[in-house]
Amino acid sequence: MNEFDLIRRYFTHPASGAVLGVGDDAAILRPSPGHDLHVSADMLVSGRHFFADVDPEALGHKTLAVNLSDMAAMGATPRWALLTLALPQLDEAWVAAFARGFFGLAAAHGVSVVGGDTTRGPLTLSVTIMGETPQGQALRRDGARAGDDIWVSGQLGLAAAALHSRLGKLPGIALPADCQQQLERPQPRVALGQLLLGIAHAALDVSDGFAADLSHILQRSHCGAEVWLDALPTHPALQPWRAQLLPCIAAGGDDYELCFTAPPERAAAVEAAALAAGVAVSRVGRITTVPGLRLLAADGSELQLERLGYDHFA
Repeated sequence: MNEFDLIRRYFTHPASGAVLGVGDDAAILRPSPGHDLHVSADMLVSGRHFFADVDPEALGHKTLAVNLSDMAAMGATPRWALLTLALPQLDEAWVAAFARGFFGLAAAHGVSVVGGDTTRGPLTLSVTIMGETPQGQALRRDGARAGDDIWVSGQLGLAAAALHSRLGKLPGIALPADCQQQLERPQPRVALGQLLLGIAHAALDVSDGFAADLSHILQRSHCGAEVWLDALPTHPALQPWRAQLLPCIAAGGDDYELCFTAPPERAAAVEAAALAAGVAVSRVGRITTVPGLRLLAADGSELQLERLGYDHFA
């Protein structure tokens, strides 16, 4: 099987919503009238973002999921994706499993793969994704306002706990299977992001760690925040080790949940949106006028974390 056989057999699917998909020098796309186009790119590198022995079907799922999460963060409807792969060798069974995971999630979210590239090299997976929102309505990082509540979806720290356990850093802690599932097959909160349009003031996805990512909202919105560490949601089975796992919960990364701000008077609307999306949300703090991020314990004392999130060049 050569490169063109690979593309034709595993990566050429009907491109609904595209004027022209895979097979030409470039795709032809036509966004919906009255909508803004969103474009984002993410790269996953073996040994840096995933273990070399990861199940390829799970890896296919995650490769697209991390990009869908970027669309979710802005309330965008995902439409099209470009997939680029560097493969150490042409292992057809590996490619078939990867494609199942990737295109299974694409179908679930109505995403058409309209192009990309393949080559031999260290295992590297890169996706460029495109989506759209009604003009001028996208959720952004620069919209937080003093007095806003800070919310987060789902549960934090599961993927980081699974990673730390694999590295032998959590001896004696029995992790639920949900932790490994969250690490390998995160569920992007696309429906929640769309339902938060017109409700939330600012949003982003939690990919590098809750504290680090919230800090991006604070920097872009020129404000500060108080976060109640005891309010950060995590898996009930992790509660006995909550103090030990706090760095995973508050700063671990790989959660792919949404962090967003909304005015207190819209709390009922936030909860209704979460119910409609089928995902839990937790109010974990508030936006302040004082610059900086304060992480507060139950007694009101401020805690300092050794690091706020994942460093891609550490």
